[in-house]
Amino acid sequence: LQGYASEMDNPNLLHLIPSALQNKKEILFGNLPEIYEFHNRHVGTGGCSVIFLKEIENCIENPELLARCFLKRKEDLQIYEKYCQNKPRSEALWRQCGDSIFFQECQRKLDHKLSLDAYLLKPVQRITKYQLLLKEMLKCSKNSEGTAELEEALATVLDIIKSVNDSMHQIAITGYEGDVSELGKLLMQGSFNVWTDHKKGHNKVKDLARFKPMQRHLFLYTKMLLFCKKREENTDGHEKTASYSFKNSLKMSTVGITENVKGDNKKFEIWYNGREEVYIIQASSVELKNTWISEIRKVLT
Repeated sequence: LQGYASEMDNPNLLHLIPSALQNKKEILFGNLPEIYEFHNRHVGTGGCSVIFLKEIENCIENPELLARCFLKRKEDLQIYEKYCQNKPRSEALWRQCGDSIFFQECQRKLDHKLSLDAYLLKPVQRITKYQLLLKEMLKCSKNSEGTAELEEALATVLDIIKSVNDSMHQIAITGYEGDVSELGKLLMQGSFNVWTDHKKGHNKVKDLARFKPMQRHLFLYTKMLLFCKKREENTDGHEKTASYSFKNSLKMSTVGITENVKGDNKKFEIWYNGREEVYIIQASSVELKNTWISEIRKVLT
């Protein structure tokens, strides 16, 4: 924040800042100042105020108190979700401007071996390190004091990681006319084999649809189920990035669900308009199918 973000406002370096980066500080750094503030802030509890790190260090003597450090900051930790949601935009901007003289100059002054993008990845890595810490603690705490709290703390962190993961995918949806932010909370997303069976249309179509499934990436929101087709794209010499081109959507207020399909316990059906359109969906495992069914059930009830 000091060596890069502040330097973007340094009048002596203004001429080095590439035009694509002008007024884009918020995109590049996301809510990093908020994350810094969180780790720098004192949380007052019963007369004492402690920074998150210090409080975790205090647990070396009393490990059973560790979970509470996370639980009382449950809301605060959502800042990581916000940071990760912005990450694809930040990375795209970095790819555009990362090799500019401005960044080289900042890096030289700081005498950093790594360039800025390595540091911008830290918050994403940090939130996943918390879950490892809590998992390891749980392994050592079988039915002892604080185990239940540890489980709750782990669930909290895993929930954030799931949201982070889901929103990273959601950013890559293309071709959807509406605004995905209006579809309610994103509950689940994942890839499936899908067969369709439409009452309308020629019988031939129906027969063809029976055999070869379509690969579809499904996004389940509280108001809508989106069917997309996943495309892998190579970005100029970088790793493959997936994008999801929108194919069709079903309003959750008008769908029905059949939990079991004869002959395959990994399949379930979603139908529309009194079975006018039927989508047979095959999950990769029975567990996954059951998770989706229970989420869909919650929405429908």
